[in-house]
Amino acid sequence: MSISIKTPHEIEKMRVAGRLTAEVLDYIAPYVTSGITTGELDRLCHEYIVGIQGCIPAPLNYAPPGYKPYPKSICASVNHQVCHGVPGDRQLKNGDIVNLDVTVISDGYHGDSSRMFQVGDTSVQARRLCEVTFECLWLGIAQVKAGAHLGDVGHAIQQHAEKSGYSVVREFCGHGIGASFHEEPQVLHYGRPNTGIRLEAGMIFTIEPMINAGKAAIRTMADGWTIVTKDHSLSAQWEHTILVTESGHEVLTVSKGSRRQPDGIG
Repeated sequence: MSISIKTPHEIEKMRVAGRLTAEVLDYIAPYVTSGITTGELDRLCHEYIVGIQGCIPAPLNYAPPGYKPYPKSICASVNHQVCHGVPGDRQLKNGDIVNLDVTVISDGYHGDSSRMFQVGDTSVQARRLCEVTFECLWLGIAQVKAGAHLGDVGHAIQQHAEKSGYSVVREFCGHGIGASFHEEPQVLHYGRPNTGIRLEAGMIFTIEPMINAGKAAIRTMADGWTIVTKDHSLSAQWEHTILVTESGHEVLTVSKGSRRQPDGIG
């Protein structure tokens, strides 16, 4: 499949989808507290996306080849869950870290973003993992410009994660996005500079590093979706949807409630 170069009309639709996705994460943030279940967070997001925004939650019933339909409207991955955590009866407790991953379909186009949330008093180790992963995201984003290569993005992320004593999950990656949830290219979170696809203005893709405090090895839970670290170490992830522009890049999923990029990056 070839890489889609978005038209100005499509880019504007993607801006709207990105803004709406960020708004969902802004909306749910105050509810991420000790005692709430991940299922309740899913219900609140679903009702906001469908009832308030008039949009569609892309994960609900999403079924790529080899998978059964995903049963919920968001992903909620807690502690050693790496990604695709299926919301349910699990109650968040003091000290947990949780990634909420939201994808909204607006007028046929997708916005995709995730954030880490810390519940109550988290450990120094958990806070540092979340912070370094956030830095990895923005170091990757900083490489995005017309004429750069996808290997530049992956290298920046891998170098910072490993220098900090962490490992990069390799089985999952960012992806092109637009009228389809997952498009070309695949955006690896590791790599070598000046390798991989050359970026062109009009490309839109996600960058979503998954960084483990322990080893990179992962496994899939019995539900067929939830991915966890094999060594039970903590994992963190942040994600934005990025447009390649003639002069650099535009992050489509930022909002007033989004964390600003770290100082000295970008």
